[in-house]
Amino acid sequence: MSVMVVRKKAMRKWEKLPGRNTFCCDGRIMMARQKGIFYLTLFLILGTCALFFAFECRYLAVQLSPAIPVFAVVLFLFAMAMLLRTSFSDPGVIPRALPDEAAFIEMEIEATNGTVPQGQRPPPRIKNFQINNQIVKLKYCYTCKIFRPPRASHCSICDNCVERFDHHCPWVGNCVGKRNYRYFYLFILSLSLLTIYIFTFNIVYVALKSLKIGFLNTLKETPGTYLSPPHGAYLPFRPLCPVVGLTGFHTFLVALNQTTNEDIKGAWTGKNRVQNPYSHGNIVKNCCEVLCGPLPPSVLDRRGILQQEESSAQGDSSTRGPSTQEPGALEKSSTQEPGAAQVLSAQAVGSTREGSSSPTRQSAVPMLPLSPTGMPEETQPSAVELPAQTRDDGPTEH
Repeated sequence: MSVMVVRKKAMRKWEKLPGRNTFCCDGRIMMARQKGIFYLTLFLILGTCALFFAFECRYLAVQLSPAIPVFAVVLFLFAMAMLLRTSFSDPGVIPRALPDEAAFIEMEIEATNGTVPQGQRPPPRIKNFQINNQIVKLKYCYTCKIFRPPRASHCSICDNCVERFDHHCPWVGNCVGKRNYRYFYLFILSLSLLTIYIFTFNIVYVALKSLKIGFLNTLKETPGTYLSPPHGAYLPFRPLCPVVGLTGFHTFLVALNQTTNEDIKGAWTGKNRVQNPYSHGNIVKNCCEVLCGPLPPSVLDRRGILQQEESSAQGDSSTRGPSTQEPGALEKSSTQEPGAAQVLSAQAVGSTREGSSSPTRQSAVPMLPLSPTGMPEETQPSAVELPAQTRDDGPTEH
């Protein structure tokens, strides 16, 4: 007699998350799919510092101070740590609405806007939210099926809504948002200091060597110096020079508690003439909130376990049917755990989802094969007497 066995296959939730992100190390690392420019960033930083450590640092440590290469190593390691922290972390992705939540939001919108006559354009899907006595509009995302929280925006490259969205940076291979902006700022700040540091000591090195052996002999003796920024020919270093200006721009934004997305759209300047409701009116308070405030936890349970049921038929030489199995084991396999997005939805969406109901749990009970007489095979005479089932009872639910 064949018995239908239900098995559960363990799967991580990051394998089923929507969007265009890629995951590594079993969901611990989260990045955008376009990682080519990120690899270029690593090559430029590593190549620049390798040439500086190989040629200039040894001479400067002997002639001036051994602290010069030590400080350069500290800046280099800190910049690399901040780069990897920015690139590999969750920027603040907001989970998409579940089907029942999306249906509830649609019903809420229809009840608010009423029936739109055919041929007319429906009104925009927005909600008004008050922050510091100012009205802020919450826009509806048609992809994620949610009303985005304040300052959130949908990234077209990663195809996800991100909290406090600043911009998508291809140089770090990730979005820059609420959970990794401080690391991004510290990365460009430390990289700017490293750039200025190497630039300055390259000039010092050329000046000291030129006093002894001449300028041309210095260039011939040290290829690394010949390609250095003072001569404008150090190709790997030149793309990193604008990072100093980028650091100044983001320092200005941090002082105002403003994002790049808000600055480009002119949310608090230009035609709107609306005061920034998120600014404290004090540079120190704004910097402390952006760079030193509490870091919110990720709402994406990327490494959570999803259970997927797999059914397979096995032959059983004994006369015992599936009804003789232990009730605890069958009950354990009959309930399916909720999906990944169901666990991730509550924190980021907030009060816009209070009326949504959780999806119905599905049960999977092994079906009994029927005999030619229409009765389950368990009711047929066998060596072990089992309780007979009537034809109208159907499968037993545990």
